[in-house]
Amino acid sequence: MAPNEVDRTIHPHTTGAAADTAAAHQAEKPLKLYAGWFCPFVQRTWITLNEKKIDYQYIEINPYHKDPEFLKLNPRGLVPTLGVPVPAPTTSVNTNGNSNDTDTMNNPTKKDRKLKPIYESIVIAEYLDEHYSDTTAHGPRLLPSGDDSLAAYERARCRLWIDHISSRIVPAFYRFLQHTPEKDDSYTIQDARDELLKQTKVFTQQLLELDAEREELGLAAGPWFLGEQFSLVDITLIPWALRLFLIDHYKPGGVGIPEKGNGGEDEEVWGRWRTWYEKVQERDSVMCTMSERSKYIEVYQRYAEDKTGSQVGQATRGGRSMP
Repeated sequence: MAPNEVDRTIHPHTTGAAADTAAAHQAEKPLKLYAGWFCPFVQRTWITLNEKKIDYQYIEINPYHKDPEFLKLNPRGLVPTLGVPVPAPTTSVNTNGNSNDTDTMNNPTKKDRKLKPIYESIVIAEYLDEHYSDTTAHGPRLLPSGDDSLAAYERARCRLWIDHISSRIVPAFYRFLQHTPEKDDSYTIQDARDELLKQTKVFTQQLLELDAEREELGLAAGPWFLGEQFSLVDITLIPWALRLFLIDHYKPGGVGIPEKGNGGEDEEVWGRWRTWYEKVQERDSVMCTMSERSKYIEVYQRYAEDKTGSQVGQATRGGRSMP
């Protein structure tokens, strides 16, 4: 399915708080974020950059009409793409596997650096967390650090739940939003609602279990997946959590998350979800990357009517995994 008229007429740039953030990052910088303002995968990367106080240049891309220069950098044409200045191949590597080039990647005068692409939002986030690891300059790590077995286990556990979000919650979101019974009667809107709620509850139940683990150790519980530490697990889910209002707007009956006091046997689970979600809306790195709600409603209409030509939309329509 080729990009349609709706795809070609999307609002061209950020609005609201995100517009202010984009405007503050227009100057030429070695590290470049190629972004589509409405894309939740882009927001994962954008949150990471701002959370870690990394200097970058924001470059808006229309994902449906890609500039030839952008396609030279990343022929797959995916956003987000991070343009990374990489040392020339002649740079030597010492016996510890570290580059002997003492220059930093943020030095714009270095002439032997070529812009290279990194794409896939989780890969980008892990790269940024690893490369910008100075906690004094860039804040706490987004994945547990350390060489001991406990740290290795905690990183593995984070990645398991990152996978749950990416392979269970995110596809369920799109399947729900794109539900159009006149085009596909293989599942009902209630089927879609039940699946999204089920997978969200599985994640939230894990938050409760982690809270209990920390309390047994005398540590502070929540609000984040890693307790008091904001993490890549949280970032992985946040863009879709913030877009749940689109399902409320477009689909009869909405998402179906119960109001406080109406959760029945799941009241504790949904109470924990509300605690997490309220903290999400207080996080500066999150809210500064959000555009106006009205613009998301406008651009996601093509998903709600199952008319989008995006790779995500086509994957959902075809029952395939996310691209």
